Amino acid sequence: MTHRQVLEALSGLLLVLFVAMISGTIVSVALPQIIGALDGTQSQYTWVVTASLLAATATTPIWGRLADLFSKKLLLQISIVIFMVSSLACGFAQNTEQLIAFRAVQGLGMGALQILVQVIIAAMISPKERGRYNGYLGGVMAVATVGGPLLGGLIADTSWLGWRWCFFIAVPFTAISLVLLQKTLRVATVRRDDVKIDYLGATLIAAGVSVLLIWVTFVGSSFAWLSWQTAAMAGGGAVILALATWVETRAAQPVVPLHVIRRRTPALAILASLAVGMAMFGGSVFLGQYFQIGRGYTPTEAGLLTIPMMAGVLVSSTISGRMVSRSGKIKPYIVTGSIVLTLGFLGLSTIDHETSLVVIGAAMALVGVGVGMSMQNLVLAIQNTVPLRELGAASGAVTFFRSLGGTIGVSVLGAVLANQVATGITQGLTKAGIPVSGGGAGTLDLASLPEPVRAIVRTAYGDATGHIFLISTGLALVGVIATLFFKPVTLRDTLDLPDSAPKEPVSTG
Repeated sequence: MTHRQVLEALSGLLLVLFVAMISGTIVSVALPQIIGALDGTQSQYTWVVTASLLAATATTPIWGRLADLFSKKLLLQISIVIFMVSSLACGFAQNTEQLIAFRAVQGLGMGALQILVQVIIAAMISPKERGRYNGYLGGVMAVATVGGPLLGGLIADTSWLGWRWCFFIAVPFTAISLVLLQKTLRVATVRRDDVKIDYLGATLIAAGVSVLLIWVTFVGSSFAWLSWQTAAMAGGGAVILALATWVETRAAQPVVPLHVIRRRTPALAILASLAVGMAMFGGSVFLGQYFQIGRGYTPTEAGLLTIPMMAGVLVSSTISGRMVSRSGKIKPYIVTGSIVLTLGFLGLSTIDHETSLVVIGAAMALVGVGVGMSMQNLVLAIQNTVPLRELGAASGAVTFFRSLGGTIGVSVLGAVLANQVATGITQGLTKAGIPVSGGGAGTLDLASLPEPVRAIVRTAYGDATGHIFLISTGLALVGVIATLFFKPVTLRDTLDLPDSAPKEPVSTG
């Protein structure tokens, strides 16, 4: 393909990648209004996010392997249609149960689009030439990250649009990209006969994690910690994940390459990636809710208030990337990023319904800087410590666990928040002499509540949010400890490692 043909095809690829990425961030700020309008609960609020993340995480490796077997262009077109139809269905959802189900299907399309676009760009452009096009890719990701919450807030606040257009807006853009790619994309289908797809492993991992997340959502509220439901769900989830581990040890090309992640550097990088995943997803999801329900700001204002975190990610990732390239050292930036991330969470753990926005903004900026310094550098550290033949598997494993960490983080933090809020509302209503059963404590539709109750609900949400970030602080601290045990990693100037590289000591922990 000529430079012009590449740019024409790239325009369609970047457009669909932009829509897939922004679909996650555009909803985050509008979610409180969406769940309020559908009369949903805090647990359902969490599952609207978790459903799409889990579906995307579990199926992304499968889409990557399918691209080695079938036409990449056809797979991309199928995933665009899945994403477009599910976005339309989300917009027409009449209750939270329907929305959660449609979001899971949307997650299938989101995961497919994000991996297939990268696979096609790699197949279309040689490694030598790829650098000149990476700027376009980075620009699209930056605009989607920063612009999503702002656009979602504006759409939700515009009376003649409303929250449903946060989903509908994806349809015309995906339709345009479908037509554009049909005309411009020319990529050869190179079938690899040695590819094996680990459907069973991916299914068992998704099923085991789902069962445990459902248990986390309902334990303590719908049933006791010590109960037959806990034994069935927690025990069942553990058994399924144990079976998944057994399957992965025997799969020809596993979703999670255990022989790679048993090594010291990949294992520690995965542990640190879990904290980064929680920061990326948990921070944006629950801070948007805090600003709207806990502080009474509009969706547009909430989107603007999340800018410090997004700006921190963009600035620090750009600067640290250049500094790593200049010095050749990776570990100092990962350790520093993990520490800054922990300090940011520590700052957010002190917030309540009256905390100064300056303090919140500063803490959010620290979280953003921490994510920006550590996220890509963790992948880079792995890529410089494994041989070329394991590069894809190791990079994929870190990305997989970062997404899985985000999924688990959102679910666990959401469950803790739901319990804290329920306790806070009950105490507030009792103190005010208002009957708890008639106080509307289960709804997020604040407009339907009388003023005294609305004030109690706002206070409960504002005060409870700090608790979930205290948990995040503890988990981020685990990430700091993991990065401190990293071996010093230097950017290598050869394509592959020497023959001695695979003999790196295996960690038994």
